[in-house]
Amino acid sequence: MSMSLRDQLLQAGLVSQKQVKDAERQEQRQKQQAQHAKHAPKHKRPPVAEQPPARSVDAAKVARDQALNRRQQEKAQKKALAAQIKQLIEQNRLPQSDGDEPYNFLDGNKIRRIAVGAAARGRLARGELTIVRHDGGYDLVPAAIAARIRERDEHAVVPLIVAPETPPDDAYQKFAVPDDLIW
Repeated sequence: MSMSLRDQLLQAGLVSQKQVKDAERQEQRQKQQAQHAKHAPKHKRPPVAEQPPARSVDAAKVARDQALNRRQQEKAQKKALAAQIKQLIEQNRLPQSDGDEPYNFLDGNKIRRIAVGAAARGRLARGELTIVRHDGGYDLVPAAIAARIRERDEHAVVPLIVAPETPPDDAYQKFAVPDDLIW
């Protein structure tokens, strides 16, 4: 007599009695599920009116998730820009000097001051240096770096108000002032 494959595997010791019983139970479950599927009545599809609310709930959840994701991305992007600005300032700022005299400038509606030396004051006047906000204070950076910072955040750079040069009075240009004029 020929033995079944299960009996041969069991006899060879490749499987245990428990594994054989589990396999038989699994076979029986599959057969029962197949019979139930054959004899079970076919269900009608739910009416169309019932499906949209589920889809609208899913659509609302997807929209909410997208909005949350967008906010998180914007927050991460702002944080990255702030880190770039901080790095630009820290790498390119002029060393803090115990300047001879304070330099007064307008920041918004308030007059602020920063200590600068004579050389830095001249460079500020020529537009070679720019004042930037950094960690609650102010620093001096070259104008090229300030332009790069301004691209990332307009509010990090303090706009300097330069007084327009007044042209000499042209109406009296052709008249010479005498050297011996006494008032």
